Amino acid sequence: MFTGLIEETGSVRSVHQAGRSLHLTVGARAVLEGTRIGDSIAVNGVCLTVVRLEPDAFTADVMPETFRRTNLAALRPGEPVNLERTLALGDRLGGHIVQGHVDGTGTIAAIEQDEIAVRLRIQAPPDLLRYVAPKGSIAVDGVSLTVVDLDDHSFSVSLIPHTWAVTALSHRRRGDAVNLEADILAKYVERLLGNTPQRPSGLTLEFLKEQGF
Repeated sequence: MFTGLIEETGSVRSVHQAGRSLHLTVGARAVLEGTRIGDSIAVNGVCLTVVRLEPDAFTADVMPETFRRTNLAALRPGEPVNLERTLALGDRLGGHIVQGHVDGTGTIAAIEQDEIAVRLRIQAPPDLLRYVAPKGSIAVDGVSLTVVDLDDHSFSVSLIPHTWAVTALSHRRRGDAVNLEADILAKYVERLLGNTPQRPSGLTLEFLKEQGF
């Protein structure tokens, strides 16, 4: 489990693709402290298992499911990536609960300066937007952010200067794909209610009104 608070930006050393799998090596420093083979590191919000360690880098394998759902296949040597180690028991949960299980990718539609902040407008598919709520949490390339607003096709987030300066999001441009992970609580609530696209729930606004809510 992660918090969405980026510890450092690493640099992609190499990307070796074989079919729909990747062998990814990332240069890093801070996240290597105390890390052992078999540990997890989130790379742009994707939980990956360390399979090889060097003094200033680590290597992880990317399986086909991760290849399909994330933007890792588009990484190139020299590209900066957001890195975070797993949350240790007793650490502060400064962001929100992030699993590192990316739901899909969105596309940056606009980047605007909003006084001291930078606002990103991100287009996302409907099956992901169903879990997004104003003032709720979402992880964008592994960064824990608060949703400002949303419509039927997109949502926006606002980054303070510190977050913009210390994460790889500052290297993103309009049209770039970003990894998105919705709040796990929203997905579990939907599952418990039995309300999925394949099996709509009987819980509706009309039903709630009838019950006095």
